[in-house]
Amino acid sequence: MSAGVGRIIETSDCVAEGAGWLAARCPRLAHALEACGEVPLRRRGDGFEALLSAIVSQQVSVASAAAIWARVEAAGFAHPGRVRAASDEELRAVGLSRPKVRYARALAEAEIDYAALRGAPDEEVVAVLTEVPGIGRWTAEVYAIFSLGRADVFAPADLALQEAARMLYGLPERPSEKALRAQAEDWSPWRAVAARLLWAYFRVAKQREGIR
Repeated sequence: MSAGVGRIIETSDCVAEGAGWLAARCPRLAHALEACGEVPLRRRGDGFEALLSAIVSQQVSVASAAAIWARVEAAGFAHPGRVRAASDEELRAVGLSRPKVRYARALAEAEIDYAALRGAPDEEVVAVLTEVPGIGRWTAEVYAIFSLGRADVFAPADLALQEAARMLYGLPERPSEKALRAQAEDWSPWRAVAARLLWAYFRVAKQREGIR
């Protein structure tokens, strides 16, 4: 554990520990855990590839994102050097929209020190990543949760999390990003596990996938 960095979620046991803590603290989260069963780990690698995949996934369906990403990988564009060397036409040919071509180039040219981010405080991670065009706070928080394993990061702008909270807590409408961020303070230091649990609950309740 580095200075300024809290608990890192590495294994399913970490998730189970956090889920148990949340269930003991909140009856509604206990209900969600009972409905979902085991909460998935969903750890991913970090670095350029993970962030480019997140950009590809923005504002498209899970199936479309998977298809586009398969073409990106097949063309070798999961590497910053290949993106820098490619023409716009080549990047468009694998399914990237014009804005996403710009975002992919910006990420490839950003020269982010991904190794240093592993030891950076959560807010520094978000600050560094959101300097790159095409990466907003939601993308940065999701990267911190799944690629860096941060245990106490939440992504309240996520529509699936908002809808899951609405259903689980019987709210008349989806909570705003600000309201859900405030509510999530009660789930610290396991906010990232609360997010995993709410995403799992969303899939159970809606019988469809949330984010990829």
